[in-house]
Amino acid sequence: MLGGSMPAEQAAQFDAIARLIEGARTVVVCAHTSPDGDALGSGLALAEIIERTWPGREVTSLLADDDVVPRTYEFLPGADGFVRACAYEGSPDLFVCVDLSQPGRLADARAVLERSAHVAVLDHHPGGEPSWDAGVVRTDAAAAGIIVAEFARHVGCELTPTMAQNLLCALMTDTGCFQYQNANGEAFCVASSLVEAGASPSEVSLHVYQSDRLAYIHLSATVMSRITTFEQGKIAYSYATSADFAATGVPVAECDGLVDLVRRVDGCEVALFLKEVPGGKVRGNLRAKSDRDISSIAREMGGGGHAAAAGFTVDGDIDEALAVVLPKLRALYARAKGTGTFARSAES
Repeated sequence: MLGGSMPAEQAAQFDAIARLIEGARTVVVCAHTSPDGDALGSGLALAEIIERTWPGREVTSLLADDDVVPRTYEFLPGADGFVRACAYEGSPDLFVCVDLSQPGRLADARAVLERSAHVAVLDHHPGGEPSWDAGVVRTDAAAAGIIVAEFARHVGCELTPTMAQNLLCALMTDTGCFQYQNANGEAFCVASSLVEAGASPSEVSLHVYQSDRLAYIHLSATVMSRITTFEQGKIAYSYATSADFAATGVPVAECDGLVDLVRRVDGCEVALFLKEVPGGKVRGNLRAKSDRDISSIAREMGGGGHAAAAGFTVDGDIDEALAVVLPKLRALYARAKGTGTFARSAES
């Protein structure tokens, strides 16, 4: 849509967000818990857009968790300016959710949202009933970064090289370097405009995909050695335990890319990666390489996401999480066969 005509409804929604910013003195921009490249890049770009378009606003970029920016994304312009939500004591005039539309994924930042005067949303995930004052949710957008880029164009903000770099990281990471099913024509069109505005694809690739620490590579080898398949190889999964993280010294926040190791298995249609996280919980990442919708399973597990990329967090350990999610995944294939029962596993 960038560069073309914008639907009247979306233009009106952008106008409503702009009015909220215009009437605010203090603005908070925050993405979801365990932020990825889209969450961080989109949020940083939006904060700069607001600062440049509405001078005088006090804009704070929040991290939903009491954690640091993952090492992979420290190169992003402005990444050193994030504030942890647990340390933010203000009651902002406007809270802007980026890359999410439901407060359940805000962790510590939910308390900040609840004491904010107004809430706006820029997101591309399927969500429930709107609970915000103004927002744009475009589920056909490959990344939240696309919607932020559209917002900049709508309010007449020329993209700076730093905005463009943050938005390109958002787009590249959420499309898997344009390898996922969501890498549509719009995604390539937006990427081209961002490069013209000063973004560097090679720099994003260098930091995100070509700068793994040796400890991470060792952890990756462990994860690959555990890959197991079911349903004649159509389902593949692996996992990492708290002991693995302790032994390698790799922070949990650096491990979002491990699901892609599982996704590489030839013939695999659904990939699952589980990791134990602090607090006696397990975080699961799901990826689909076919037209099977795995977001419904993530929602059943208390999470959410897209048809081809979703996630969830549950209480317990790896075995307990597998005992719940694997039958749900295998049921996708049992239903397709019309048997109503699980097929014999093809574990390998």
